Amino acid sequence: MPKSEIILINVSGDDKPGVTSAITEILGKYNATILDIGQADIHHTLSLGILFKMSDDAQSGHILKEVLFKCSELNVNVRFTPISVDRYENWVSSQGKSRYIVTILGKLITAQQLSMVTKAVSEQNLNIDSIIRLTGRPSVEFIDENTNRSCVELSVRGTLIDKNALSSKFMQYSSELGIDISFQKDDMYRRSRRLICFDMDSTLIKTEVIDELAERAGVGNQVRAITESAMRGEIDFSESFKQRVALLKGLDEKVMEDIANHLPIMDGAERLISILKKIGFKIAILSGGFTYYGNYLKKLFDVDYVYANELEIIDGKLTGNYLGDIVDGKRKAELLRLIAQVEKIDLEQVIAVGDGANDLPMLNLAGLGIAFHAKPKVIENAQQSISTIGLDGILYFLGFRDIHIDN
Repeated sequence: MPKSEIILINVSGDDKPGVTSAITEILGKYNATILDIGQADIHHTLSLGILFKMSDDAQSGHILKEVLFKCSELNVNVRFTPISVDRYENWVSSQGKSRYIVTILGKLITAQQLSMVTKAVSEQNLNIDSIIRLTGRPSVEFIDENTNRSCVELSVRGTLIDKNALSSKFMQYSSELGIDISFQKDDMYRRSRRLICFDMDSTLIKTEVIDELAERAGVGNQVRAITESAMRGEIDFSESFKQRVALLKGLDEKVMEDIANHLPIMDGAERLISILKKIGFKIAILSGGFTYYGNYLKKLFDVDYVYANELEIIDGKLTGNYLGDIVDGKRKAELLRLIAQVEKIDLEQVIAVGDGANDLPMLNLAGLGIAFHAKPKVIENAQQSISTIGLDGILYFLGFRDIHIDN
């Protein structure tokens, strides 16, 4: 083997305790400098790489001989690759290139899905540095379609050619392949989010409360049609809100309490919020719905801020009017900005989650805006989306792993 100051050692075989320790002990004896190191374990199979520089390349023969003997003793395979200084320096210089995180999330991740996503990454002149699994290992015998989830995270680097083209392709794949794909810049803000702002209806809860109230008032079809049109962005939210509230005139206040006591909480909401509260997140509900239900969720989840619409109630009956300003899309974005200022949090540290067209202003203002089980128009105009699993899928977009969340 030609002499080289820099050598890459690749070790593979059955994983066992002491392999890394034994090899680094030999390197330490010869005063080698570790330039890079990486290790992975897939189904008890070890893959270890160590890039080191000798203080005196004349001793490289001794070190390689000892490492070879030790690997033979440990019954693992080893390969040595000399690296020229020029090649190493070119590699080091690439560290200055932009880094991104691609997160693939779904019930199951297939080879076809991974192939198409990684090809799209490659076509954008981005190189994959690492791939890690964020979810636990799935069983092949006991598959539960309701709870099964799989997520892998790709760390990629390079000069992005066309972000819009890549986003469009990922959106297409998400629709065709039944997966969610997140593409984020890997910067200091990604791991330092501190505030999450939720829409309420069809986001934190599995229903549109105004539709529930309308059913009890006997105007369900009329209100539902207005709601769906507003969520699709076909009519102004404020006008639709006034029309729907007016139809609730005369409804008994006790109906509101009964609905509150039976609110269907969105899948994954409890897991997500409990984890975020543990690590110091502030939680806000910014809703075009009603404060009555926002305050119910505030108690349930220890929410820090609730802003929604106040229904006027006189003598225990809804009057068909509301109090104060309407919380529409523009107001949601204003409130998000205000809360961030109060908490002294940069907007890049804010997450916003919603499903409707009136959520888009806050989704696009936040550092991480997520369209959750949203209408196609909302998904097209949002930064990220989740459509395959519950709200706790957001944890994977933040880089959390099941092994840390559930222990």
